[in-house]
Amino acid sequence: MPPDLKTATLTSTLLLLSLLLISHSPSTASLPQFQEAPAFRNGNDCPKSTWPSNPYDPSTIHIAMTLDYSTPYLRGSIAAVFSVLQHATCPENTFFHFLTTTNGRQFYNLNSTITSSFPYLNFKMYYFDPTLVNHLISSSIRRALDQPLNYARIYLADLLPVTVNRIIYFDSDLIVVDDISKLWKINLSSHILGAPEYCHANFTHYFTSRFWSNPLFSNTLKNRTPCYFNTGVMVLNLNGWRANEYTKKLEHWMRIQKRYRIYELGSLPPFLLVFAGNVERVEHRWNQHGLGGDNLEGLCRDLHPGPVSLLHWSGKGKPWLRLDSKRPCPLDSLWAPYDLFKHQPLFSDS
Repeated sequence: MPPDLKTATLTSTLLLLSLLLISHSPSTASLPQFQEAPAFRNGNDCPKSTWPSNPYDPSTIHIAMTLDYSTPYLRGSIAAVFSVLQHATCPENTFFHFLTTTNGRQFYNLNSTITSSFPYLNFKMYYFDPTLVNHLISSSIRRALDQPLNYARIYLADLLPVTVNRIIYFDSDLIVVDDISKLWKINLSSHILGAPEYCHANFTHYFTSRFWSNPLFSNTLKNRTPCYFNTGVMVLNLNGWRANEYTKKLEHWMRIQKRYRIYELGSLPPFLLVFAGNVERVEHRWNQHGLGGDNLEGLCRDLHPGPVSLLHWSGKGKPWLRLDSKRPCPLDSLWAPYDLFKHQPLFSDS
């Protein structure tokens, strides 16, 4: 084949590939659009964060969250970030670690969405491969609880740099109305995990009769005083997590679940089985949870008695969906000021 013809053929092939890529990639206009948040700056008394150039900088607060276009929670994630920054004394010292199952062009688009919404934000995105966990996930009482990204919190110690030895994990359906440094500074003592505990809850409800009737399973709680805790707000010692291989311990219970069906609630029960009774108690103000109602109907609920530092719409009812449907619950008005979404609602939850 003459050189000119080879060149022409190669050019045509490259052009065809480019057109195919464009035709199979979502346009920027079709992606959810968000307003730009104000720039939040440190107060005069804030030390200057030097992470990651100084990997052990004590002034940096590390927060992990999930992000994805394929779920209804991106809108909530962005509202949560906005709330953290607005109430932080030292917002520039906050570093966000975002986990996503989005890859390729969508990964780039998602990164651009965060950058355009928060031009001054310190963050990094990490790809979470769904195949790590797909074979371990069992169906639960709500489809949203079965998504691979709902299990990404189990793999934080593997995904994040080893120099991140402590992390706050936040769900996407919450807002923070207090200085995040107060939660960051809690003393975990010898514990790996810190979270608000609720010892009045009936712990037996989180597992099936098959679990309680089999001593091989139920004896795992023997000599422990287990209390319920919500995994949407956790402070984690990642060094201790890695040293004790807690990811493998959680996966162990997920494998048992696949075979014996010992619970119904997604990623929560494995955490209860591994950590309940060995949690550093955090003030209840840091997880006023359940504002989304239960997992079946999502009815309106009131705040728990006591002070509030974080509001959490755990449960089926999400504030952005109720606001868009013109049927909000009274407390949804507290979420609305942090909503940066500009166009049509994303996806419905079920």
